[in-house]
Amino acid sequence: MAPRNPKVRPIVLSIAGYDPSSGAGVTADVKTIAAHGCYGVSCITALTVQSTRGVKRVDAVEGRVITETLEELANDLELAAVKIGMLGSIEAAKAVAAFLKRHRPRHVVLDPVIRSSSGSELISKEALLVLKDRLLGMVSVITPNIDEAAALTGMRINNIDDMSAAALRLRAMGARNVIVTGGHVDPPTDVISSESGADVIPLKGRMIVSRSTHGTGCAFSTALACKLAQGQNLVAAARAAKQFVETALRNAPIMGRGISPVV
Repeated sequence: MAPRNPKVRPIVLSIAGYDPSSGAGVTADVKTIAAHGCYGVSCITALTVQSTRGVKRVDAVEGRVITETLEELANDLELAAVKIGMLGSIEAAKAVAAFLKRHRPRHVVLDPVIRSSSGSELISKEALLVLKDRLLGMVSVITPNIDEAAALTGMRINNIDDMSAAALRLRAMGARNVIVTGGHVDPPTDVISSESGADVIPLKGRMIVSRSTHGTGCAFSTALACKLAQGQNLVAAARAAKQFVETALRNAPIMGRGISPVV
């Protein structure tokens, strides 16, 4: 076996929307990927007009362009992990599902972006159905926050017990591994339901008060993808990703007139 080239970094693909303020989406993902010593490549699913003050407009990228971009990257590079964020349109959702079926990447993290922190809808109803019916069973792990888990399962989620029940429901719906993130629970607690065990595992963190919370879900899911690409198991990767977000919250600068980016 040839020795590993230390100059070769794991390549992590971000499939997500474009946020011109770089608080979320592909540009925020690439920053997080670089911070983990990996190399980031990307496929944009939608263009947005937004800033720290919120999303003003969303324009979907053609499904054909998404397909061609993903094929070009996959045929040229060895992808160690894939992170999927905002899909937006049914064309994007179908293109990504078809890509996963063709190439079967080993590590795929799905952050099911449904709406922005300012309340704008970021996925169509038709695309959400494709996500639930096709993508859930094709990815390694799904990382919804409480609101996203509620939208996917139809459950009301008010506490950690509800989060655990929602994680199990998502497993029953076809997801292999689920991490429901609870950044607004005190103390902030994520719950993991994995295919390797019947018990739900809680991951407790520390409450950090910050105005720089834009993109926390993107940062967590992308950090998780990087840690999986580097060979960590799911629980260890989730702990490391949670610690990364906590550190980012402590150190994030205040920018703009709205919600500042976390990374």
